[in-house]
Amino acid sequence: MIHRGGWAAVSRPHVVDAGLVVLAVVITALTLRGPAYVSAGLAVAAPALLVRRSRPALVAAITMGADLAAMSALVAAGAAAPLLVGAAATIALYSLGRHGEKVWLTGTALTVGYVTIVMMVNPVNPVGNVMQILAAVLLGRLLLSRHWLLERRKRRAAETAVSAERRRIARELHDVVAHHITVINVLVGAGRTTMASDRAAAEEAFVTAERTARQAMAEMRQLLHVLRADDTAEPMDHTGIGVAGVPALVEQARLPAELDVTGEAVPLPAAVDHAVYRIVQEALTNVRRHAPAARARVRLSYLPGSVEVEVTDDGTGTPVRSRGGFGLRGMAERVALIEGVLTTGPRPEGGFRVHARLPLAMRERRPEDDHSAARG
Repeated sequence: MIHRGGWAAVSRPHVVDAGLVVLAVVITALTLRGPAYVSAGLAVAAPALLVRRSRPALVAAITMGADLAAMSALVAAGAAAPLLVGAAATIALYSLGRHGEKVWLTGTALTVGYVTIVMMVNPVNPVGNVMQILAAVLLGRLLLSRHWLLERRKRRAAETAVSAERRRIARELHDVVAHHITVINVLVGAGRTTMASDRAAAEEAFVTAERTARQAMAEMRQLLHVLRADDTAEPMDHTGIGVAGVPALVEQARLPAELDVTGEAVPLPAAVDHAVYRIVQEALTNVRRHAPAARARVRLSYLPGSVEVEVTDDGTGTPVRSRGGFGLRGMAERVALIEGVLTTGPRPEGGFRVHARLPLAMRERRPEDDHSAARG
Protein backbone atom coordinates (compact mmCIF):
# COMPACT_ATOMS: atom_id res chain seq x y z
CA MET A 1 0.00 0.00 0.00
CA ILE A 2 2.81 2.37 0.90
CA HIS A 3 4.66 1.23 -2.18
CA ARG A 4 1.72 2.03 -4.45
CA GLY A 5 1.34 5.48 -2.86
CA GLY A 6 5.04 6.23 -3.37
CA TRP A 7 4.89 5.04 -6.98
CA ALA A 8 1.88 7.27 -7.69
CA ALA A 9 3.59 10.29 -6.15
CA VAL A 10 6.70 9.75 -8.27
CA SER A 11 4.99 8.89 -11.56
CA ARG A 12 2.24 11.52 -11.61
CA PRO A 13 4.49 14.41 -12.78
CA HIS A 14 5.94 12.18 -15.50
CA VAL A 15 2.45 11.26 -16.69
CA VAL A 16 1.55 14.95 -16.84
CA ASP A 17 4.71 15.76 -18.78
CA ALA A 18 4.06 12.91 -21.23
CA GLY A 19 0.54 14.22 -21.71
CA LEU A 20 1.90 17.69 -22.48
CA VAL A 21 4.22 16.18 -25.10
CA VAL A 22 1.26 14.52 -26.79
CA LEU A 23 -0.77 17.73 -26.54
CA ALA A 24 2.01 19.80 -28.11
CA VAL A 25 2.39 17.32 -31.00
CA VAL A 26 -1.37 17.21 -31.63
CA ILE A 27 -1.71 21.03 -31.59
CA THR A 28 1.23 21.38 -33.96
CA ALA A 29 -0.20 18.78 -36.36
CA LEU A 30 -3.61 20.48 -36.37
CA THR A 31 -2.43 24.07 -36.77
CA LEU A 32 0.74 23.92 -38.87
CA ARG A 33 0.34 24.15 -42.64
CA GLY A 34 3.40 23.17 -44.60
CA PRO A 35 5.74 20.34 -45.50
CA ALA A 36 5.44 17.24 -43.34
CA TYR A 37 9.14 17.33 -42.42
CA VAL A 38 8.55 20.64 -40.60
CA SER A 39 5.88 19.12 -38.37
CA ALA A 40 8.12 16.08 -37.87
CA GLY A 41 10.98 18.31 -36.73
CA LEU A 42 8.78 20.03 -34.17
CA ALA A 43 7.47 16.63 -33.02
CA VAL A 44 11.05 15.45 -32.49
CA ALA A 45 11.76 18.46 -30.26
CA ALA A 46 8.55 18.06 -28.20
CA PRO A 47 9.84 15.15 -26.01
CA ALA A 48 12.26 17.61 -24.43
CA LEU A 49 9.25 18.62 -22.30
CA LEU A 50 9.76 15.42 -20.31
CA VAL A 51 12.62 17.15 -18.46
CA ARG A 52 11.00 20.60 -18.30
CA ARG A 53 10.93 20.55 -14.48
CA SER A 54 14.61 19.76 -13.96
CA ARG A 55 16.06 21.58 -17.01
CA PRO A 56 13.57 24.38 -17.81
CA ALA A 57 16.05 26.77 -19.43
CA LEU A 58 17.52 24.05 -21.65
CA VAL A 59 14.07 22.82 -22.71
CA ALA A 60 12.97 26.39 -23.50
CA ALA A 61 16.08 26.91 -25.65
CA ILE A 62 15.54 23.60 -27.52
CA THR A 63 11.84 24.15 -28.26
CA MET A 64 12.27 27.81 -29.23
CA GLY A 65 15.19 26.85 -31.46
CA ALA A 66 13.03 24.20 -33.10
CA ASP A 67 10.31 26.81 -33.56
CA LEU A 68 12.71 29.19 -35.31
CA ALA A 69 14.08 26.39 -37.51
CA ALA A 70 10.53 25.41 -38.51
CA MET A 71 9.71 29.04 -39.27
CA SER A 72 12.78 29.36 -41.50
CA ALA A 73 11.89 26.12 -43.29
CA LEU A 74 8.32 27.27 -43.91
CA VAL A 75 9.44 30.64 -45.25
CA ALA A 76 11.99 28.92 -47.51
CA ALA A 77 9.28 26.58 -48.81
CA GLY A 78 6.98 29.51 -49.54
CA ALA A 79 4.44 28.44 -46.91
CA ALA A 80 2.77 30.70 -44.35
CA ALA A 81 4.70 30.82 -41.10
CA PRO A 82 2.72 30.77 -37.85
CA LEU A 83 2.08 34.10 -36.17
CA LEU A 84 2.47 32.78 -32.63
CA VAL A 85 5.07 30.80 -30.72
CA GLY A 86 4.58 27.05 -31.09
CA ALA A 87 2.78 24.90 -28.52
CA ALA A 88 5.87 23.09 -27.23
CA ALA A 89 7.81 26.35 -26.86
CA THR A 90 4.89 27.98 -25.02
CA ILE A 91 4.73 25.09 -22.54
CA ALA A 92 8.50 25.28 -22.09
CA LEU A 93 8.32 29.03 -21.39
CA TYR A 94 5.63 28.44 -18.79
CA SER A 95 7.87 25.78 -17.21
CA LEU A 96 10.74 28.26 -17.18
CA GLY A 97 8.65 30.63 -15.06
CA ARG A 98 7.34 27.80 -12.86
CA HIS A 99 10.53 25.85 -12.22
CA GLY A 100 13.45 27.92 -13.44
CA GLU A 101 16.13 29.94 -11.63
CA LYS A 102 17.22 33.41 -12.75
CA VAL A 103 13.99 33.42 -14.72
CA TRP A 104 13.96 37.00 -15.90
CA LEU A 105 17.58 36.94 -17.02
CA THR A 106 17.12 33.69 -18.92
CA GLY A 107 13.71 34.72 -20.25
CA THR A 108 15.02 38.08 -21.48
CA ALA A 109 17.93 36.43 -23.28
CA LEU A 110 15.67 33.89 -24.98
CA THR A 111 13.13 36.57 -25.92
CA VAL A 112 15.76 38.86 -27.44
CA GLY A 113 17.32 36.01 -29.40
CA TYR A 114 13.96 34.72 -30.58
CA VAL A 115 12.63 38.10 -31.69
CA THR A 116 15.91 38.99 -33.39
CA ILE A 117 15.74 35.89 -35.56
CA VAL A 118 12.00 36.37 -36.16
CA MET A 119 12.69 39.90 -37.43
CA MET A 120 15.20 38.48 -39.87
CA VAL A 121 13.15 35.49 -41.01
CA ASN A 122 9.46 36.45 -40.75
CA PRO A 123 8.84 39.94 -39.26
CA VAL A 124 5.03 39.60 -39.20
CA ASN A 125 4.06 39.54 -35.54
CA PRO A 126 7.08 40.31 -33.32
CA VAL A 127 5.05 42.23 -30.73
CA GLY A 128 2.59 39.36 -30.46
CA ASN A 129 5.50 36.93 -30.03
CA VAL A 130 6.99 39.02 -27.22
CA MET A 131 3.62 39.30 -25.46
CA GLN A 132 3.05 35.55 -25.72
CA ILE A 133 6.50 34.76 -24.33
CA LEU A 134 6.11 37.16 -21.41
CA ALA A 135 2.59 35.90 -20.67
CA ALA A 136 3.74 32.27 -20.55
CA VAL A 137 6.70 33.03 -18.25
CA LEU A 138 4.61 35.31 -16.04
CA LEU A 139 1.87 32.68 -15.67
CA GLY A 140 4.42 30.13 -14.52
CA ARG A 141 5.89 32.61 -12.06
CA LEU A 142 2.49 33.53 -10.66
CA LEU A 143 1.62 29.88 -10.06
CA LEU A 144 5.01 29.38 -8.39
CA SER A 145 4.33 32.35 -6.09
CA ARG A 146 0.92 30.89 -5.27
CA HIS A 147 2.55 27.56 -4.44
CA TRP A 148 5.06 29.29 -2.14
CA LEU A 149 2.22 31.15 -0.41
CA LEU A 150 0.25 27.95 0.16
CA GLU A 151 3.33 26.19 1.52
CA ARG A 152 4.00 29.10 3.85
CA ARG A 153 0.43 28.94 5.15
CA LYS A 154 0.75 25.19 5.68
CA ARG A 155 3.98 25.68 7.63
CA ARG A 156 2.40 28.38 9.78
CA ALA A 157 -0.64 26.18 10.44
CA ALA A 158 1.65 23.29 11.38
CA GLU A 159 3.72 25.53 13.66
CA THR A 160 0.54 26.84 15.30
CA ALA A 161 -0.72 23.30 15.83
CA VAL A 162 2.61 22.21 17.30
CA SER A 163 2.68 25.24 19.60
CA ALA A 164 -0.88 24.58 20.77
CA GLU A 165 -0.06 20.93 21.40
CA ARG A 166 3.04 21.86 23.37
CA ARG A 167 1.02 24.22 25.54
CA ARG A 168 -1.62 21.56 26.08
CA ILE A 169 0.96 18.96 27.09
CA ALA A 170 2.70 21.51 29.33
CA ARG A 171 -0.62 22.16 31.07
CA GLU A 172 -1.20 18.45 31.54
CA LEU A 173 2.32 17.89 32.89
CA HIS A 174 1.98 20.80 35.27
CA ASP A 175 -1.42 19.65 36.50
CA VAL A 176 -0.30 16.06 37.02
CA VAL A 177 3.12 16.73 38.52
CA ALA A 178 2.25 19.75 40.66
CA HIS A 179 -0.90 18.25 42.14
CA HIS A 180 0.36 14.76 42.88
CA ILE A 181 3.81 15.78 44.11
CA THR A 182 2.21 18.33 46.44
CA VAL A 183 -0.16 15.69 47.83
CA ILE A 184 2.62 13.13 48.24
CA ASN A 185 4.80 15.71 49.98
CA VAL A 186 2.00 16.54 52.45
CA LEU A 187 1.24 12.88 53.10
CA VAL A 188 4.85 11.85 53.60
CA GLY A 189 5.39 14.81 55.93
CA ALA A 190 2.29 13.88 57.93
CA GLY A 191 3.37 10.27 58.13
CA ARG A 192 6.86 11.18 59.29
CA THR A 193 5.60 13.46 62.07
CA THR A 194 3.00 10.98 63.34
CA MET A 195 5.04 7.81 62.98
CA ALA A 196 6.17 7.78 66.60
CA SER A 197 2.87 8.77 68.21
CA ASP A 198 0.27 7.25 65.86
CA ARG A 199 1.55 4.43 63.67
CA ALA A 200 -1.92 3.73 62.23
CA ALA A 201 -2.30 7.33 61.01
CA ALA A 202 1.23 7.28 59.64
CA GLU A 203 0.58 4.02 57.80
CA GLU A 204 -2.64 5.44 56.32
CA ALA A 205 -0.75 8.52 55.14
CA PHE A 206 1.94 6.39 53.48
CA VAL A 207 -0.66 4.13 51.82
CA THR A 208 -2.48 7.18 50.45
CA ALA A 209 0.83 8.61 49.20
CA GLU A 210 1.56 5.32 47.46
CA ARG A 211 -1.88 5.35 45.82
CA THR A 212 -1.37 8.97 44.73
CA ALA A 213 2.00 8.07 43.23
CA ARG A 214 0.41 5.24 41.23
CA GLN A 215 -2.26 7.62 39.95
CA ALA A 216 0.44 10.10 38.91
CA MET A 217 2.29 7.34 37.04
CA ALA A 218 -0.93 6.31 35.26
CA GLU A 219 -1.59 9.88 34.11
CA MET A 220 2.03 10.28 33.02
CA ARG A 221 1.77 7.11 30.93
CA GLN A 222 -1.37 8.53 29.32
CA LEU A 223 0.52 11.70 28.39
CA LEU A 224 3.39 9.66 26.96
CA HIS A 225 0.88 7.70 24.90
CA VAL A 226 -0.44 10.99 23.51
CA LEU A 227 3.10 12.10 22.64
CA ARG A 228 3.69 8.88 20.68
CA ALA A 229 0.34 9.02 18.88
CA ASP A 230 -0.01 10.39 15.36
CA ASP A 231 -3.25 12.19 16.15
CA THR A 232 -2.51 15.56 17.83
CA ALA A 233 -6.08 16.09 18.98
CA GLU A 234 -6.59 16.03 22.71
CA PRO A 235 -7.60 12.52 23.80
CA MET A 236 -11.14 12.03 24.95
CA ASP A 237 -10.40 9.05 27.22
CA HIS A 238 -9.68 10.70 30.56
CA THR A 239 -10.77 7.99 32.95
CA GLY A 240 -11.39 9.50 36.37
CA ILE A 241 -10.51 13.00 35.15
CA GLY A 242 -13.82 14.81 35.08
CA VAL A 243 -16.70 16.05 37.19
CA ALA A 244 -17.22 12.53 38.52
CA GLY A 245 -13.75 12.66 40.05
CA VAL A 246 -14.18 16.05 41.76
CA PRO A 247 -15.64 14.67 45.04
CA ALA A 248 -12.64 12.35 45.46
CA LEU A 249 -10.34 15.24 44.58
CA VAL A 250 -11.86 17.40 47.34
CA GLU A 251 -11.83 14.53 49.81
CA GLN A 252 -8.14 13.84 49.17
CA ALA A 253 -7.15 17.51 49.30
CA ARG A 254 -5.49 17.06 52.73
CA LEU A 255 -6.95 20.33 53.94
CA PRO A 256 -10.37 21.41 55.25
CA ALA A 257 -12.49 21.52 52.09
CA GLU A 258 -16.13 21.15 51.16
CA LEU A 259 -17.99 20.68 47.90
CA ASP A 260 -21.32 22.28 46.96
CA VAL A 261 -23.18 21.23 43.84
CA THR A 262 -26.18 23.25 42.66
CA GLY A 263 -28.48 22.83 39.67
CA GLU A 264 -29.46 19.71 37.79
CA ALA A 265 -26.41 17.74 36.71
CA VAL A 266 -26.18 17.17 32.95
CA PRO A 267 -23.62 15.29 30.83
CA LEU A 268 -20.77 17.64 29.95
CA PRO A 269 -18.73 17.73 26.75
CA ALA A 270 -15.44 15.89 27.22
CA ALA A 271 -13.32 19.05 27.03
CA VAL A 272 -15.51 20.87 29.59
CA ASP A 273 -15.65 17.83 31.87
CA HIS A 274 -11.87 17.59 31.80
CA ALA A 275 -11.41 21.32 32.34
CA VAL A 276 -13.63 21.36 35.46
CA TYR A 277 -11.51 18.64 37.06
CA ARG A 278 -8.22 20.35 36.19
CA ILE A 279 -9.41 23.76 37.46
CA VAL A 280 -10.41 22.28 40.83
CA GLN A 281 -7.19 20.28 40.97
CA GLU A 282 -4.96 23.29 40.27
CA ALA A 283 -6.89 25.60 42.60
CA LEU A 284 -6.66 23.14 45.52
CA THR A 285 -2.97 22.64 44.80
CA ASN A 286 -2.47 26.40 45.04
CA VAL A 287 -4.32 26.50 48.38
CA ARG A 288 -2.04 23.81 49.79
CA ARG A 289 1.03 25.66 48.55
CA HIS A 290 0.18 29.21 49.52
CA ALA A 291 -2.28 28.83 52.40
CA PRO A 292 -1.89 25.33 53.88
CA ALA A 293 -3.94 26.24 56.99
CA ALA A 294 -6.86 27.69 55.02
CA ARG A 295 -10.31 26.24 54.48
CA ALA A 296 -11.35 25.70 50.87
CA ARG A 297 -14.78 25.62 49.31
CA VAL A 298 -15.52 24.17 45.88
CA ARG A 299 -18.78 25.17 44.22
CA LEU A 300 -20.05 23.48 41.05
CA SER A 301 -23.15 25.04 39.47
CA TYR A 302 -25.09 23.69 36.50
CA LEU A 303 -26.71 26.56 34.60
CA PRO A 304 -28.71 26.69 31.35
CA GLY A 305 -26.11 26.33 28.61
CA SER A 306 -23.07 26.48 30.89
CA VAL A 307 -21.41 25.20 34.03
CA GLU A 308 -19.63 27.26 36.67
CA VAL A 309 -16.83 26.10 38.91
CA GLU A 310 -15.51 28.18 41.79
CA VAL A 311 -12.81 27.46 44.36
CA THR A 312 -12.33 29.88 47.26
CA ASP A 313 -10.26 29.83 50.41
CA ASP A 314 -10.02 31.96 53.55
CA GLY A 315 -6.25 31.96 53.81
CA THR A 316 -4.55 34.71 55.76
CA GLY A 317 -0.99 34.25 54.62
CA THR A 318 1.24 37.00 53.32
CA PRO A 319 -0.66 40.13 52.22
CA VAL A 320 0.14 39.51 48.58
CA ARG A 321 0.43 35.89 47.56
CA SER A 322 2.15 35.18 44.27
CA ARG A 323 -0.24 32.99 42.37
CA GLY A 324 0.53 34.20 38.89
CA GLY A 325 2.74 31.27 37.96
CA PHE A 326 2.42 28.76 35.15
CA GLY A 327 -0.54 27.05 36.82
CA LEU A 328 -2.89 30.01 36.45
CA ARG A 329 -1.63 30.72 32.93
CA GLY A 330 -2.24 27.12 31.94
CA MET A 331 -5.68 27.27 33.54
CA ALA A 332 -6.48 30.44 31.57
CA GLU A 333 -5.35 28.82 28.31
CA ARG A 334 -7.45 25.73 29.00
CA VAL A 335 -10.56 27.85 29.67
CA ALA A 336 -9.94 30.05 26.61
CA LEU A 337 -9.70 27.01 24.33
CA ILE A 338 -13.27 26.02 25.23
CA GLU A 339 -14.45 29.65 24.99
CA GLY A 340 -15.01 30.04 28.70
CA VAL A 341 -14.30 32.94 31.07
CA LEU A 342 -11.83 32.67 33.96
CA THR A 343 -11.55 35.10 36.87
CA THR A 344 -8.88 34.80 39.56
CA GLY A 345 -7.68 37.07 42.33
CA PRO A 346 -7.71 37.90 46.04
CA ARG A 347 -11.07 38.18 47.82
CA PRO A 348 -11.97 41.45 49.61
CA GLU A 349 -12.67 39.52 52.81
CA GLY A 350 -9.39 37.63 52.55
CA GLY A 351 -8.27 34.52 50.75
CA PHE A 352 -8.26 33.76 47.04
CA ARG A 353 -10.94 33.00 44.44
CA VAL A 354 -10.84 31.04 41.20
CA HIS A 355 -14.00 31.21 39.12
CA ALA A 356 -14.66 29.79 35.65
CA ARG A 357 -17.79 29.84 33.51
CA LEU A 358 -17.65 27.18 30.78
CA PRO A 359 -20.16 26.97 27.91
CA LEU A 360 -21.64 23.60 27.08
CA ALA A 361 -21.73 24.31 23.33
CA MET A 362 -18.86 25.70 21.27
CA ARG A 363 -18.79 27.26 17.85
CA GLU A 364 -16.79 25.50 15.16
CA ARG A 365 -13.11 26.31 15.69
CA ARG A 366 -10.48 27.20 13.13
CA PRO A 367 -6.67 26.78 13.46
CA GLU A 368 -6.13 30.55 13.70
CA ASP A 369 -8.44 30.69 16.75
CA ASP A 370 -5.90 28.80 18.85
CA HIS A 371 -3.20 31.17 17.63
CA SER A 372 -5.29 34.19 18.67
CA ALA A 373 -6.05 32.65 22.06
CA ALA A 374 -2.34 32.06 22.60
CA ARG A 375 -1.53 35.66 21.80
CA GLY A 376 -4.32 36.86 24.11
